[in-house]
Amino acid sequence: VQLQASGGGLVQAGGSLRLSCATSGRTFSGSVMAWFRHPPGKEREFVAGINWNEGRTIYGNSVKGRFTISRDNAERTVTLQMNSLKFEDTAVYYCAADRSNRYSNRLGVSPSEYEDWGQGTLVTVSS
Repeated sequence: VQLQASGGGLVQAGGSLRLSCATSGRTFSGSVMAWFRHPPGKEREFVAGINWNEGRTIYGNSVKGRFTISRDNAERTVTLQMNSLKFEDTAVYYCAADRSNRYSNRLGVSPSEYEDWGQGTLVTVSS
């Protein structure tokens, strides 16, 4: 799966952004999809994941209740709606695909479980 993330930018704390991940490849429809982020000076961390039919989603503790992940299998896109943004949400955000668990409800939270990665989009939240 080839991935292209977009939608990042500069936003004030309390604001919202919507990230999109455009994909290509026949394996997208069954793949588990996720968003990770890499804050400056920190390790890459899990943000949100969604299974193939949107029947299951999981979120990192720091974004629960503020971020929402969704997917459109017909359009082959994954979206991350980010509300109530905080300064600590500043990071490069990556979309990722796990092709090894197609049509599975198992959602991994480790970067090593995802084979395909987009190039990243920068989100900067000003305090």
